[in-house]
Amino acid sequence: MSPEEFRAAAHQAVDWMADYLRDIRDYPILPNVEPGDLIARLPKQGPEHGESIDAIFEDFRNVIVPGLTQWNHPRFFAYFSNSASGPGILGEMLAAVLNANPMLWKTGPAAAELEQISLGWLRQWLGLPEEFFGIIHDTASTATFHAVVAAREAAGVTAAPLVLYTSEHANLSVDKAALAAGVQRGNIRHIAIDDEFRMRPNDLKAAIEADLAAGYKPFCVVPTLGTTSSTSLDPVPEIAAIARRHNLWLHVDAAYAGPAAILDEYRYIFKGCELADSIVLNPHKWLFTPVDLSAFYTRRPEVFRKALSLDQAPAYLLGASTNAVNLSEYTVALGRRFRALKLWFVLRYYGREGIAEILRGHVRMAREFADRLAAHPRFELAAPVLFSLVCFRMIGSDDENRELLERVNRTGKAFLSGTVLKGRFVLRLSIGNIATTFEDVLETWELIKSLVPAPQSLPDDAPER
Repeated sequence: MSPEEFRAAAHQAVDWMADYLRDIRDYPILPNVEPGDLIARLPKQGPEHGESIDAIFEDFRNVIVPGLTQWNHPRFFAYFSNSASGPGILGEMLAAVLNANPMLWKTGPAAAELEQISLGWLRQWLGLPEEFFGIIHDTASTATFHAVVAAREAAGVTAAPLVLYTSEHANLSVDKAALAAGVQRGNIRHIAIDDEFRMRPNDLKAAIEADLAAGYKPFCVVPTLGTTSSTSLDPVPEIAAIARRHNLWLHVDAAYAGPAAILDEYRYIFKGCELADSIVLNPHKWLFTPVDLSAFYTRRPEVFRKALSLDQAPAYLLGASTNAVNLSEYTVALGRRFRALKLWFVLRYYGREGIAEILRGHVRMAREFADRLAAHPRFELAAPVLFSLVCFRMIGSDDENRELLERVNRTGKAFLSGTVLKGRFVLRLSIGNIATTFEDVLETWELIKSLVPAPQSLPDDAPER
């Protein structure tokens, strides 16, 4: 592709991107497709001869995009909504052009150091101690896997089976990380939660003591700040005290709620995290950075280096300077993308105050939505509204709530998800897209109310309540 052809195609692509971000509310969030639709529409064999960018773009616009769930939509309220902001997209584009691979300092000096700079800024904004070493992973799943590997290294060689502890409401990634790190499935303990869906420290203490008495080796505990189902906050200070008493690695999963600590009024959520061995949060969830980018911090980087760096590295992986940080020595992966660039763009473009203003707006919208919902006779809140997630249900059966969720999502105008809290199915509305306005929230609320089935009429002789 010549520079001239690339320039024309890039302009075409950027024009489409700008139009997409401007007109995204015109797209249905969930596509009207069935499994196998795209496979049936595209050729079964790749082309023998190259095709024009115009032809490729046409299929992208008319075939690929209509078959996608629009995660960047302002009314994507399912799971944990996210957003690829303008500056983040620009950073992603430039990273693709540079195609840097900072696996060693010498293979990308500026990329390797920008990772440390960007994560240093974010660490300061979060109020974490300066001793925390930062590194970027793709997702919290990968970051948690590395934490469990380091915890295993710190535990040392032991004949006793290793046991990991987390809560009933921990993200599935914790279990997967433990399994990948060699922990037996039966040795992952899910500690009971209280009425506000938080891990019970007394139950954790009892489980550890029981395992010790049975000859097991407790080695790691993973509390969550912002659980997936309800954004509850496990009591990290109490859990940290137990972990320290029993010499357990403490890894804090703050993938969702971590960015909230940028706000002065939410700084408290990181209380006790200064004692953590490692912490993860996801800028690709609530910091407007395109997927994927997970920020990982540890007080004990030497454990990761000991677990994952080779004493006899091949000559082609030898670093250029003993003062340099070679990021691949702290991770399983050797190659790594220049992810720091898009985070740096976002942090610089919005600044701490700009980010704080957006996060406060999301929290405010969630609380105003919750107030309207709580005042409606057909609905009830199902969990405290701590951040920008509202868990609620229509007063009725689980089947009726599942059907309401399906009705809402089938319209293509909004996308919500569901979960189970206290044995009941509930709906989740998560606000986190940078383009979401309160009008989006209000229109979604009106949509939900319009799809609620009419209450069954009572017989004439029914007693009054």
